[in-house]
Amino acid sequence: MSLLFSGAPGCGGEATPPVEAAEPLLTIQPPAGFPPQRLSPDNPYSLEKARLGRYLFYDRRLSGNETQSCGSCHQQSRAFSDGRATGLGSTREDHPRGPMSLANVGYFSALTWANPVQRELERQALVPLFGERPVELGLVGREAEMLDRLRRDRRYQQMFPRAFPADADPFTVANVTRAIAMFERTLVSADSPFDRFSRGDTTAMSESAQRGNQLFFSERLECFHCHGGYAFTDSVVSASSAFDETAFHNTGLYNVDGRGAYPSASTGVRDVTGRDEDMGRFRAPTLRNIAVTAPYMHDGSIATLDGVIDHYAAGGRTIASGPNAGVGRDNPLKSGFITGFTLTAQERRDLIAFLEALTDERFLHDPRYADPFGNER
Repeated sequence: MSLLFSGAPGCGGEATPPVEAAEPLLTIQPPAGFPPQRLSPDNPYSLEKARLGRYLFYDRRLSGNETQSCGSCHQQSRAFSDGRATGLGSTREDHPRGPMSLANVGYFSALTWANPVQRELERQALVPLFGERPVELGLVGREAEMLDRLRRDRRYQQMFPRAFPADADPFTVANVTRAIAMFERTLVSADSPFDRFSRGDTTAMSESAQRGNQLFFSERLECFHCHGGYAFTDSVVSASSAFDETAFHNTGLYNVDGRGAYPSASTGVRDVTGRDEDMGRFRAPTLRNIAVTAPYMHDGSIATLDGVIDHYAAGGRTIASGPNAGVGRDNPLKSGFITGFTLTAQERRDLIAFLEALTDERFLHDPRYADPFGNER
């Protein structure tokens, strides 16, 4: 794939960059401590599919107005989140929630903040492409136009047949989502200081981070109940799973009416089920690379890790005034794990040091996952 092509660009008006002389080796081989991923039966792994998915993930032609790609809201340097409190679509529509990190997304049994039925990457990819509430990439009703854009690209004229050699016409919406999903499955983060320490490198974590490790996994703080295991979340699935582990939690972030209400823009699982008992229940995100994925919580309403610790230490957040005023600690729908705790100043520093030790710098800068178009955000 070392031929030079010209054609449609990653962003309108510029020449398409050449296909790289040596395409990256994108693999789903599990690292130490991780099980094999569970794959969709109609989307088995192939390297060519993952390579195609990388290009599609970063291609701005996969938005109606060609201004955004998947990579616009999922930036590698931020562990495939975007640093905003809430998302912003290609039509500049604000979203009620922030983009979640895609690090190790192939192991998540639920793929959004609060939708218990979105469980397959291939199906979930349809939502940002064609969803209307809110608009993300804005391609609803423009499927044929999107595929025509891709067909005209001489790079894709080679890559699609290689990724889907059995298809008479490989340029389909289903194949676009299969390829993107396959690339996303390769986004495995497992080389943080914590990982290296766990593999026997006793110098990988500072003494402070080691003390924070003990605090994190203690019953005193309860963190590990929702953020444990290899994925640091309790919504996980793998090839060896007997069943999908999926959980959603109300952490007492809000208590607007004194009866457990959350702001109407995003009420959690209740938005999907309509059940009052699901008010304020959201998926626990992975804590891997948490130091680079601020701001925090589903709506980005806590700016720092210190602030997150304040919230949990208090057993729920208190908002003193304004439209969302309320005492989260008294939320009647709050999880039983959110009971509050006390930390000394040194313990707080230790806990943050541990959370920072979950940052995988290699993952954040791995050229295999980088934007092949060189788009600037």
